[in-house]
Amino acid sequence: MSTLATPQNATAVTTWNIDPVHSVAEFKVKHMMISNVKGQFTKVQGVFSLDENDLTKSSIEASIDAVSIHTREEQRDAHLRSADFFDVEKFPTLTFKSTRVSNAGDGELEVAGDLTIHGVTRRVVFKVEGPTEAGKDPWGNIRRGLSASTKINRKDFGLTWNSTLETGGILVGDEVTITLDVQFVKA
Repeated sequence: MSTLATPQNATAVTTWNIDPVHSVAEFKVKHMMISNVKGQFTKVQGVFSLDENDLTKSSIEASIDAVSIHTREEQRDAHLRSADFFDVEKFPTLTFKSTRVSNAGDGELEVAGDLTIHGVTRRVVFKVEGPTEAGKDPWGNIRRGLSASTKINRKDFGLTWNSTLETGGILVGDEVTITLDVQFVKA
């Protein structure tokens, strides 16, 4: 009589889709060297491949519709969509594809990957809180969430437009903080 054994370390990889209605990609940048201006992209999509047994074997791919930029000021949004900044006619999406996931301690992860903005790809590292434990919503979907952040220099991505102020400063800072609050639905 033979029995089938189930391997103790079988891979449990699950697929999770970004829920765009419950996710936000935000940024902040210094304005006139005085205070930060925040904005967000309202159209985010992507897939999270989660290895339940080893988070470091997980991966994520995401894309953002550059046209969906929103800073609560239509003139500024139009300028950001123009060739001076994102040039959405030529570069309609921003993308991220992870290349490495590692434990950062204290329940946090570091997710390194290729971020493409304005047609330029650079390696960035996101500090990640999560993913949270899975939970069922009132409609029977299984969900998880995470928060992530990183800082980039916008000039590294070809976003070089600026204006000198009368006081000698600049209109737009170079350092940009990117913050993601993402909810996923199990596929």
